[in-house]
Amino acid sequence: MILDESSRGFCFQEDPACVFVEMRQRLEVKPTWRVSRWQKDTGEVQPLGCSDGVTSLPAGIRGLACQATGASPGFVISLVQGCPAVYGLVTERGPGQRRWRMRSARASVFPLQLERVAIVTGGTDGIGYSTAKHLAKLGMHVIIGGNNEGKAEEAVRKIKEETLNDEVEFLYCDLASMRSIRQFVQRFKMKKIPLHVLVNNAGVMMVPQGTTEDGFEEHFGVNYLGHFLLANLLLDTLRESGTPGCSARVVTVSSATHYVGELNLDDLQSSSSYSAHAAYAQSKLALVLFTYHLQALLEATGSPVTANVADPGVVDTDLYRHVFWGTRFIKKLFGRWLFKTPDEGAWTSVYAAVTPALEGRGGCYLYNEKETKSLAVTYDLELQRQLWARSCQMTGIADVTQEVV
Repeated sequence: MILDESSRGFCFQEDPACVFVEMRQRLEVKPTWRVSRWQKDTGEVQPLGCSDGVTSLPAGIRGLACQATGASPGFVISLVQGCPAVYGLVTERGPGQRRWRMRSARASVFPLQLERVAIVTGGTDGIGYSTAKHLAKLGMHVIIGGNNEGKAEEAVRKIKEETLNDEVEFLYCDLASMRSIRQFVQRFKMKKIPLHVLVNNAGVMMVPQGTTEDGFEEHFGVNYLGHFLLANLLLDTLRESGTPGCSARVVTVSSATHYVGELNLDDLQSSSSYSAHAAYAQSKLALVLFTYHLQALLEATGSPVTANVADPGVVDTDLYRHVFWGTRFIKKLFGRWLFKTPDEGAWTSVYAAVTPALEGRGGCYLYNEKETKSLAVTYDLELQRQLWARSCQMTGIADVTQEVV
């Protein structure tokens, strides 16, 4: 087992497995476990308890725990990196502990991402915040792109505090403004650092009819066109940063809503008749088409960059503030049981960004860390080309499709 400065907390250890733990209540550790703590300043692992006695752990310990024998009280919580782990929630009642239902049981091990750089749009809250946090836990230099400086300062502070990673920062980027996107890219490139992961996460959902600074319908402009421009402007840096066997990655967050979306090339701005739901679904459908065509271009040029789609599932975030009041009411009543948490929703994005299983693989639609089929029309090569060409015209990007594909 390897512990370094990106690791944090206590660990339960029963060779060869080792996991970190987080307790919100005081719980007793089964005596079959050995409990240790890593000292950051010395790099030593200090024993705190042994197998012949019961060790009590105070509240506030961070990480993930798994019951040694399967006997009551059983608990499995939170997320860990860099070592064997199971991901889920408390399943049985322990001393002073409430009963939670089990959401999942995943064996996920991600390698540390030291000296790698990621940009996460919309990283100030919700899925984006959780994505940025988990990447920072893996040791990445994380740059959050967003348009709310106040929220961003707080997000950066919290992530640094929780992950003990000081390489977390904010750069202003308003995806509703092409001018702002270009300024963001310019400021990033002035840092003279590589870029290994771009997570196109930010978005709006079912907002009232409105337009961006450049006159585009808001869902299409922010969710899709803004990320289209951002990715294209950063492609040269991504290509320079990726290497054979260690590709740079573009991860684009779409949604299952794309399955009911329709792409109207004659009215991409939904000007003839506006439906917030249809506009949102169209933007998420466009993101899938964009990703598949981008992957085709990258493969055709032999670029060490991959592009994949992440579907987070139904997640409890503030994006639902604009939906029908009845939906908000149901969410308030049953969200705990029906919706994923932002941490859970971010997991597929993190998986797409760092898992060795996707090294060199692009053009995948990922849901719950597994590849699945997107809407049939997303595999229409001609539709991909038409949308890409139209998007190039709208953003002033050169369309190189005819030259390389």
